[in-house]
Amino acid sequence: AQDATDLLAEDLVLVEQRVEPTRKAAQIIHKKLVGCLQSQQGLDSERRVKKLPLMLLSVSMAESLKDFDGESSIRRVLEMCCFMENMLAQTLADFEVKLEKDVLEPLNKLSEEDLPEILKNKKQFAKLTTDWHNARTRAQGSSGPQAKQDGLREEVEEAWRKLESIKDQYSADLYHFSSKEDEYANYFLHVLELQAEYHKLSYEFLDKNITELKESHNQTEPQMSLSLRKVFGEPLLAHLKSCEKEIAEPIQECVSMLLRTGLKEEGLFRLAAAASVVKRLKNSLNSGTVDHDEFSADPHAVAGVLKSYLRELPEPLMTFELYNEWFKAAGEKDLDEKLELFRTVLKKLPSENYSNLRYLIQFLACLSEYQAVNRMTPSNIAIVLGPNLLWPRVEGETSLLDMASASSVQVVTVIEPLIQYSKSLFPEDVDFEISELPALSPSLPQKSPSDTVFPPSQNVSVSKTDSPSSTENSGASVNTKTDLTNRGATTWDGNCPSPDSQPPAQASSSDAALSEKQPKPHPQPLPRSQLQSKSQIQDATQLKTNDFPDDGLEHSPEGTLKITTPFK
Repeated sequence: AQDATDLLAEDLVLVEQRVEPTRKAAQIIHKKLVGCLQSQQGLDSERRVKKLPLMLLSVSMAESLKDFDGESSIRRVLEMCCFMENMLAQTLADFEVKLEKDVLEPLNKLSEEDLPEILKNKKQFAKLTTDWHNARTRAQGSSGPQAKQDGLREEVEEAWRKLESIKDQYSADLYHFSSKEDEYANYFLHVLELQAEYHKLSYEFLDKNITELKESHNQTEPQMSLSLRKVFGEPLLAHLKSCEKEIAEPIQECVSMLLRTGLKEEGLFRLAAAASVVKRLKNSLNSGTVDHDEFSADPHAVAGVLKSYLRELPEPLMTFELYNEWFKAAGEKDLDEKLELFRTVLKKLPSENYSNLRYLIQFLACLSEYQAVNRMTPSNIAIVLGPNLLWPRVEGETSLLDMASASSVQVVTVIEPLIQYSKSLFPEDVDFEISELPALSPSLPQKSPSDTVFPPSQNVSVSKTDSPSSTENSGASVNTKTDLTNRGATTWDGNCPSPDSQPPAQASSSDAALSEKQPKPHPQPLPRSQLQSKSQIQDATQLKTNDFPDDGLEHSPEGTLKITTPFK
């Protein structure tokens, strides 16, 4: 073989060394490309597409959508997806036809016909070179008769003629291979070009139609965008922008439900609820559809969801940046100076954080006024809720454990005074939204505040006056105002000093006369006002009292209830 190579021209020696690697590459890549095909080889595009998995998927979608009514959003989306998968299958079939014609067939011919022919001539060239070399060796070593030597010379000449013939053929093959080498390289490049074309067509088609599908779907199904939104774990500002509200929906919804039924629930925020109920309420908040009547029956679940929302915020409501400043303010011994430091820190909060913290703290202050019943003093509330409102920026699980053991104890010193002195620290009124009271029969007994169900989606204003002294009282008012056309509209006011008083609304003449005859005792401060509702009479809510004084209250065409509580 070495002698045969020596007989070749110098420029063909390197070319000869590339033939076998080229054959192997063409053979292996052809095999792997065939494995990438999703349809049977040799079929035209029309028959090929029927066997593609994408087409089978399209057919399955077409069969599935038949079970939906024409108004179903799932049907409309499936129809579009069915069409799009069909077109993608057709694009894929066209790609595979081109790939087979432009790459697979030439590679197969190259590896199975063209290059094997060259390699066959190479073997023949090597064999004849060996034959010629052997004949020449025998002739040179012969010492016999002249006739024998002549015969050996003729044998050498014949071997040389055959060698010259195959050498010319083999050299021609190598020159041809050399001239086609760039073309062979283009086969592999063409694979990428075809793939790029296929993916580009697929992407452009998908991008255009997905955009149209989303626009059409959002127009016909406005709730779809709500169901896709992220609520839990979403940054506060991003959530507020998406829902276009000032107060985060989980905070607003949970507070609304707790105002209805949770204020007198013992151990609120401390006792755990069923995980399944908590999960269902979280999913309802994510979808934007919350059944207040269903979840208000389980205030512990509502409280658990509120804690979960606060805990899952990427940054605490009271922010990482102000973490040290909160504790610095809480560590001040002088009360007036402490409150002033708290006000300074509050001013540094982003507006969205301040609004939501104010909303939440005002509610917690209301909750603490029922501490004689619910056992949730400002300190207890701070213990269970504080770690969900303020925690340090930490890294790693070990740091999280350290945070739970150390920071959660210290944070009580921050949250407790915020609740105790909420009116001083948050002078602005807070508007809550609570759900509607169901109509009550006149014969039904009146209920306590914790059993009362409030009217739907009405603005409630809660204001408090706090004092460091436990002997001072503060009024907590809930103002719900609606149009006179709204039946059952109720206004909640809170300027009465008596915590147990229930104001009359358009009292009857007999009641008024009875009231004038009876002495009016001076109201005494009690833990919390008794919220009582009597009945809804036609278009205006009328409420009246049986055992409590009504001095100092003005009658109004709207029904009025007053909630006055000592603030501690």
